[in-house]
Amino acid sequence: MNSFTPYRIKSFKHDGHLHRMWLENWRVPESLLVPEHQAESMIVLINSQTPIRERDGKEWTSKIPSVTFFIPGQWFNVVSLLEDQGIRYYCNIASPPYVNSGVITYIDYDLDVIRTPDGYTQVVDQEEYELHKHNYHYSDMVERKVKRGLDAVLGRLKRGGPPFRNEQALAYYELWKNEGPEG
Repeated sequence: MNSFTPYRIKSFKHDGHLHRMWLENWRVPESLLVPEHQAESMIVLINSQTPIRERDGKEWTSKIPSVTFFIPGQWFNVVSLLEDQGIRYYCNIASPPYVNSGVITYIDYDLDVIRTPDGYTQVVDQEEYELHKHNYHYSDMVERKVKRGLDAVLGRLKRGGPPFRNEQALAYYELWKNEGPEG
């Protein structure tokens, strides 16, 4: 069955408090994933104009459509933001996704990698990571996994590995626009 299914994404902090929720996302059916994404059992979600709820209950609506990639077992996830000037990749260093009944959850470890449409890549929020590492008492194991996640995402970006292929993100979005629940 090739139907897009609704999902929520919930991001938590290490101490268990809710960080942020994306309330309306649509999962691309596995049968419609490109083979290299199927091979890694990627979870691909599309959203456009989705309501986002912050920890304090404040809600706002994203203005930029996105295609989000979760890879089971990997300590990062990737949001491809489909901006007018091109795709900006926002990579969260985070625990592997946990999927249950239409909800994907993960722990956000603050470090982020951003690649702009012109190819400039930077690691951001290192100060926030250091603060939370101290405040939340990250174990040595968590620190190692965070570092491995950061290294893994930087390696994929450098070699243009999945999911960092603009044409694939755009194709998923177009497919959803044409065949998904909004299409």
